[in-house]
Amino acid sequence: MQTIIDIQKKIVPDLLDILQKRYEILQSIRLSQPVGRRLLAQSLGFTERTLRTEVEFLKKQHLIDYLTSGMVLTEDGVSVLEELEELISSIKGIHKVEEKLKQQFGLDEVKIVHGDSDQSSWVKKELGKACAGSIKKRLLEKNIIAVTGGTTMLEAAEAMTTDFAGGKDIMFVPARGGLGEDILNQANSIVAKMAANTGSKHKLLYAPDQISRETHESILKEPAIKEVLQLIKSSAIVLHGIGEAMTMAKRRNTPEKEFRKIEAGHATAEAFGYYFNEEGHVVHKVSTIGLQLDDLSAAHDVIAVAGGASKGKAIRSYLRGAPKATVLITDEAAAEQLLNKA
Repeated sequence: MQTIIDIQKKIVPDLLDILQKRYEILQSIRLSQPVGRRLLAQSLGFTERTLRTEVEFLKKQHLIDYLTSGMVLTEDGVSVLEELEELISSIKGIHKVEEKLKQQFGLDEVKIVHGDSDQSSWVKKELGKACAGSIKKRLLEKNIIAVTGGTTMLEAAEAMTTDFAGGKDIMFVPARGGLGEDILNQANSIVAKMAANTGSKHKLLYAPDQISRETHESILKEPAIKEVLQLIKSSAIVLHGIGEAMTMAKRRNTPEKEFRKIEAGHATAEAFGYYFNEEGHVVHKVSTIGLQLDDLSAAHDVIAVAGGASKGKAIRSYLRGAPKATVLITDEAAAEQLLNKA
């Protein structure tokens, strides 16, 4: 197949451009359906005129349908999209990039989704879908799954369905406290949604994200907190995001003294309360209840997810000190940044 693709790139490059454009349209409709034409054009960065021409073609091919509520994929559209995914990956050389990054950072696996989540909301949905798929194929007969907060984790919860568990015993737990954050994006809300969508169990952790040392010691004595912490430390699978350090420090309203420490340490990445510099060394740790960096070594699988060109530097910094069992789920834009800085 690769030889044919290489020939097509040289002789009919426009054909591949059109193919990728129509793939993106089908993909975006599948993730947002039913969706109106104006909203879809904005999401993809197309003019409404360009999009109208493309969707009319797809409608004639019986790949999409128009409903009063918006456009949806037909059964043929879903089937064609699934077949296109592998072809598009080959055209873009995504599998080769995945293997390069796997070797470069010593990771267990790398999964790259199409697009740039900084530019298109549907790419973040694809990251969430990839998270759900990665967890599903790693399930044991009994599973404790620790999950951090964040918008991509929320998309992972949305992607989980009733067939996710497949008869296996699953317990979702929040990887850390999160009171005070946007309620929809905090870990407690996300694990509750994951459990509801999959028909599984979950436990909640009622603890602030950042606390003083005195409060930390007091909370640890609470029986309910101790129970959930034990489950977190026993997690077979950990799913967490990677943030840009200064962005996360500002979002958490970090005290001035700690903020200056993070800044002076040249932190570039943040994950579950730890701030990492470009060499992957921890320069600051938030006093928080929940998952600790040392706990990752005991997990069977650690799945780190982050995308967007803006996250490239942060991802690279975190991966330099990540556990060897780590699975990276990212998008094309971030992967390109990782390769360019290799």
